[in-house]
Amino acid sequence: MRQPLRLGDEAPDFTAETTEGPLRLHEWLDGGWGLLFSHPRAFTPVCTTELGAVARIRGEFDRRGAKVLGLSVDPVDDVLRWSRDIDETQGSAPNFPIVADADGSVAALYGMIHPNADDTATVRSVFVIGPDKKVKLMLTYPMSTGRNFTEILRAIDSLQLTAKYKVSTPADWHQGEDVFIIPAVGDEEARQRFPAGWTAAKPYLRVVSQP
Repeated sequence: MRQPLRLGDEAPDFTAETTEGPLRLHEWLDGGWGLLFSHPRAFTPVCTTELGAVARIRGEFDRRGAKVLGLSVDPVDDVLRWSRDIDETQGSAPNFPIVADADGSVAALYGMIHPNADDTATVRSVFVIGPDKKVKLMLTYPMSTGRNFTEILRAIDSLQLTAKYKVSTPADWHQGEDVFIIPAVGDEEARQRFPAGWTAAKPYLRVVSQP
């Protein structure tokens, strides 16, 4: 039995047909950030709004250097026909590839099917993959609840910042706001890394401006 994916694991590579032709995941990522997110089924209401929402903010993912890849357990032709409905009802057609995972092989590889919820359709899974091809974030929503993609962008901002600097981001943090020096960095090292200093309500709450 395959072990479930965990944070820090390498994102499983796969080759699949998509709405933009054949795609091999690791090659497609090309050393950059990626977002892989699944949809339970084509021609369903919540999925329609989600794909339209991502299409409308696609430029925000591009600005962060994060490629976007959807996944649906439907044949390519069905997804393409559905895309016309998305354009008509949401004002934007999908402008990123969508994996047509009709045999469920990619969904199984990533643990996107939860039998106690539905034994054929994928739940709303989100995987953010880093330049090292490792899983940096995972989210799972039930089929009845649409995702907040603004929150996913916020999380990517945090992931990219904390991958570069030895900081962490507080609850409800947004780009440009103050951050914490991570506990693993002692005060001596912190003085070298953050020469402007920091404020500390407690020794472990060392607040600095975002690098």
